[in-house]
Amino acid sequence: MKKKQIHLGLVGSGFMGRTHALGFRSVGGVFDLPVEPVLELLADATETLARDAAQALGFARSVGDWRALVADPLVDVVDITAPNALHKPIALAALAAGKPVYCEKPLAPTAPEALEMVQAAERAGVVTQVGFNYIGNPMLILAKQMIESGELGQIWSFRGIHAEGFMIDRQTPWTWRLDPSGGAGAIADIGSHIIGMARFLLGPIASLCADVETVIDRRPMAGKPEEIRAVEVDDAARLLVRFGSGCRGTIETSWLSSGRKMQLDFEVVGEKGALVFTQERFNELRYYKVEKDSSRNGFRTIMAGPEHPPYGAFCVAGGHQIGFNDLKTIEIRGFLDALAGGPRPFADFREAYEVQRVIAGALLSSREQRWVTL
Repeated sequence: MKKKQIHLGLVGSGFMGRTHALGFRSVGGVFDLPVEPVLELLADATETLARDAAQALGFARSVGDWRALVADPLVDVVDITAPNALHKPIALAALAAGKPVYCEKPLAPTAPEALEMVQAAERAGVVTQVGFNYIGNPMLILAKQMIESGELGQIWSFRGIHAEGFMIDRQTPWTWRLDPSGGAGAIADIGSHIIGMARFLLGPIASLCADVETVIDRRPMAGKPEEIRAVEVDDAARLLVRFGSGCRGTIETSWLSSGRKMQLDFEVVGEKGALVFTQERFNELRYYKVEKDSSRNGFRTIMAGPEHPPYGAFCVAGGHQIGFNDLKTIEIRGFLDALAGGPRPFADFREAYEVQRVIAGALLSSREQRWVTL
């Protein structure tokens, strides 16, 4: 029987737009899907950009205006990988048209704007998904299962960090990532991932105390090195957090970390054991189990394999490893299953709003130098 087709409209064709397109192109070859995704329409800032990207990424058509994409009768789902400041208007237009929305993080520049998007989605009654694809990693799913099953006993602490070095050079030009109209800086752009990961593993964060700072406060404009623009968003943030479960911990983020490409790491410590993870070796999870005889005890490495779903959909042998684009494919599979009536994605608009509340709380805490209850 022929599967129902889901015609995709993608807004934006940069790094994440390409990743989404690759995911939608490959997901049907990896998973047995209830629906068939079709790359229908791509929108970008100009007709030329859109046309070239559509041809490169395999879309049937292109358009230079996202409004035309949202209104197009052949587009069933709107996928947003545009700059942060555009997430809200595109999503609200799509939701008003009754179309499901798949959006990259952070969901919106501010928590109130994110809440507006959540309420619009819930009124429309459509499926939403936000791009927290790292939590789809089979090793993260395993870690969550181990925590929830009690293998680690009572959880005592969490240490998490997302650090990269792509803004370390003072001559790196001012970009849309530094535009305050798009929201916060590093704490939203990359910090949202470790905040979302902490919530995925351990549940809601109840309160926090934060130090958020701008280290490089001026940058040259792209193509105009003599023109200097002030930086009004953060470069780094450090949070003390208390989870609703009673566990306490720290969360840190920075895009000024020399030598770091993708340090998305966590350590969960419990009464009976501990887990350690790093995204730079994301096919591995290190596990320590408390034993009576400590003479031969230590961390052991669990290597991802087909016994850790959905790894087996990509490879039948352990140790061969899956990659970044495979994580996006896993996320897209969940979104398409939800569109066909399956379970809603964990990282929907509501979850993304809760992450945004943590970011807002951290900014308020740093500004007023006090603990904030969420």
